[in-house]
Amino acid sequence: MKTISQKITALVLFFFLLPCFLCARGADDAGIKTLTIYAIKGASAVGVIRLFEEVPQISGFDVKIEALAQQDLMAARLISGEAQGGILPPNMAAKIASSGRDVRAAAVIGAGMLSLLSSDPNVRSIEDLRSKTVELAGQGATPDYVFRRILPRHGLDPERDLTLSYSLAPPEIAQSLIAGRVSTALLPEPFATMALSGKPDLRSVADIQDEWQRAGGVGNYPMTLLVVDGAFASANPEAVNQILAAVKASGEWVRANPVAAGALVEKHELGLRAPVAAAAIPKSGYVFIPAAEARPSLESLFAMFLENDPVSIGGVLPADRFYYK
Repeated sequence: MKTISQKITALVLFFFLLPCFLCARGADDAGIKTLTIYAIKGASAVGVIRLFEEVPQISGFDVKIEALAQQDLMAARLISGEAQGGILPPNMAAKIASSGRDVRAAAVIGAGMLSLLSSDPNVRSIEDLRSKTVELAGQGATPDYVFRRILPRHGLDPERDLTLSYSLAPPEIAQSLIAGRVSTALLPEPFATMALSGKPDLRSVADIQDEWQRAGGVGNYPMTLLVVDGAFASANPEAVNQILAAVKASGEWVRANPVAAGALVEKHELGLRAPVAAAAIPKSGYVFIPAAEARPSLESLFAMFLENDPVSIGGVLPADRFYYK
């Protein structure tokens, strides 16, 4: 199985990866450029769902909204040179920037939203995980390293005292918890809510976000980062600022209106049923923190990647220019 770092290294050869968020094409005869706002179906698109209903109006651009089902479809657009930005895990954005691509972090739009769940009656705390198996999604990804940072505080060596399994994707982990095939797992939202709603004896074992800070992390660990292409942002600062304002407003609306937002998620076929999306939104960490303000928490996260897998972020902390102002 390839680690997340290995996958990143392969995709960086194509200059960018994962969900594109801004994609600008050539101007028509009237000088209007097409600006397509992309998202990948799933939890990362929930915070921007309002944009699917109310497309931002930006002077000089014909703005369109589109949700893609698969990452390879997005990769094709990125490889073609269309992509001007994207929604990425922070370490992936840092890796791309380290390769020489002018990519800037614009804002953290998703923060810590992990839950340690168990139906094992003998697991009531992190200390009780000794000799147990915990299912995680994404070896070498943020949840993996956050959990590995936390475990030693509770006297557990992740290499010796318990088994960390990476054999299932988040939806499969949730279903396995419900079916009783897996007893303990670390899951992000909305999959944690899906699991809890489907199995009454499943419970949360620990507050992972609080544990992260107790283990030396700064703030709430960023999970989702909105990035922009540096050249595009320099040439079109007002357009980028308007998109950022629209993203911020969408997140605020989603947090204030989870039921209505859940209905839109299902309406626009983002891969989640309305009740699940609505129930998960209050726990999902949809935020809007400008990159300059989020820099301490981002660098705390990057330092963790440097400790575990330096290649995953390019071997160094991102430079000042990485943070869009």
